[in-house]
Amino acid sequence: MKALFPILVLALLTFSSCMKGEEVDLIIHNARIHTMVEGDDKVHEAIAIKNGKIVEIGPERQILNKYSAKEYIDAGKKDVYPGWVDAHGHMMNYARSRISVDLIGCKSFDEMILRIEKYQSRYKRPFIIGRGWDQSLWGDEMPTNEKLNELFPDIPVCLFRIDGHALLANDFLIDQADIFKAYQADFELHNGGHYESAEGAVELKDLTENYGPQPSTRLIPAPAKPTGVFVDNAMNPIMEVLPDFPEKELSASLIEVQNELLMYGVTGVHEAGLNDKDFKLFRKMVDQRKLKLNIYAMLLTTPGNVKFAKDKGIWRNKNLYVRSFKVYGDGALGSRGAFLKYPYADRHDHSGYLTTSPQRMKEIFDLCQLTGYQMNTHAIGDSTNKIMLDIYKDMFEYNPNHRWRIEHAQIVDPADFNLFAATGVIPSVQPTHATSDQRWAESRLGEDRMEGAYAFKSLMKQSGLLAIGTDFPVEYTDPFKTIHSAVERKNGENFPSEGFRAEEAITLEECILGMTRWAAYASFQEDRIGTLEEGKDATISMFQKPVVSQSTFVANFAELVLIKGKKVYSAE
Repeated sequence: MKALFPILVLALLTFSSCMKGEEVDLIIHNARIHTMVEGDDKVHEAIAIKNGKIVEIGPERQILNKYSAKEYIDAGKKDVYPGWVDAHGHMMNYARSRISVDLIGCKSFDEMILRIEKYQSRYKRPFIIGRGWDQSLWGDEMPTNEKLNELFPDIPVCLFRIDGHALLANDFLIDQADIFKAYQADFELHNGGHYESAEGAVELKDLTENYGPQPSTRLIPAPAKPTGVFVDNAMNPIMEVLPDFPEKELSASLIEVQNELLMYGVTGVHEAGLNDKDFKLFRKMVDQRKLKLNIYAMLLTTPGNVKFAKDKGIWRNKNLYVRSFKVYGDGALGSRGAFLKYPYADRHDHSGYLTTSPQRMKEIFDLCQLTGYQMNTHAIGDSTNKIMLDIYKDMFEYNPNHRWRIEHAQIVDPADFNLFAATGVIPSVQPTHATSDQRWAESRLGEDRMEGAYAFKSLMKQSGLLAIGTDFPVEYTDPFKTIHSAVERKNGENFPSEGFRAEEAITLEECILGMTRWAAYASFQEDRIGTLEEGKDATISMFQKPVVSQSTFVANFAELVLIKGKKVYSAE
């Protein structure tokens, strides 16, 4: 009998091990897990993860009894969600902004100059790039470059407006760009924009079809001397000669952008417009495993990117997924470049700009059909939204599951809301634009057009979903400010107290869906991310405080972030 005792003990241990079930890499327990799966309203307690995939989600006792793990994390009742996605951001633009002069919040042009001088005295660069000025903070008059010419007569200076759709350049840079030669050599490239002069705005128009109340015109600019501000496509010659930061500096800044996003629980970004050079840098950093975020890239229709799409088709490498083109339909409302059906309420002779002609839009349409790429068009004004919805309608008839997107959809004629449903178009919106623009939106649009402005609830009712992002660096990366703007319709300072157009508020659940399940669907990634389900990537965000919406903004941050089961951020 004594000889049998060790055998019985071994058998008992083996049986106990079998009862425990398979070993997994990680178990998160004592959590409040929100799967965001349609129809699953339960708050789950535990999740088992192995090889970067979700094995099972369920009650605490069930998961702990069924699995053994190499590591256990007690969540302390914290909220756990699928990794949040920013469905419209600009990592490269933000990386450049972080190493440029920060002009956000300047209350006067003099304050801009002080910040520029302080920056240049520290860095002593051979060029100066800044971003973030907003003329509406000092009376709505566009700045001129006289002071820049006086202070910096022999280096390029380029200062971008907060929306990126206007810039202020000094004469040194304007002379380098040789703008008049550029405009005459390739008018189509610069069609749709203006520059400021002492005689007023010099506009570049060539609308191939009459979509507004005014007749189509073509105006080659007279050689009026620019005073520094260039808007929309008129910026192109300046951009062509603008120096860039060294790749090493950009790469380091891009990592800082990634770290900031992870701090907020953002695990993926729909990168809204990469040129050839920036796309190459993304590929390089992904290959080097420096970029950990899930990147869904929208390529600009540059020659190199078009060739890539035709040669490679839909393409994935590690965490970089490419199957969309970004197109600019018009400008921004703040710089009066958004293309409206009728003139601006505060500038009666001006309706904005169509920055890509309908003919060119149709060429890109054909390119997307050929390559299987998604077409994601920046459309802010009501005229541009109508034009694009009409163009997209043909794609819906060809492929109802095209998932093409309108980026921003800020001003939509209420008569056109139903076209989103009729064409199967996904509205991609940025709620913080509403609460940032509320200071001056009605002065631009007039009372009558406000019904279709920042109408996220109306758009969601038509389309059944929203892809939700921030448009950083135009807005902050903070998704909790997105929630506050979407649900409470207030900015981070809790203004306006009654909420801006509160009738267009969406619920907390709808906002989070826009950053999880719906964002995944809008990027053809719902098989991998967007919900917490067995077999999907263990891409997970756990937050320090309860994820709630309340009348007063409360800051929140990630406690822990996993991408494919690997810890990429911890607050510890």
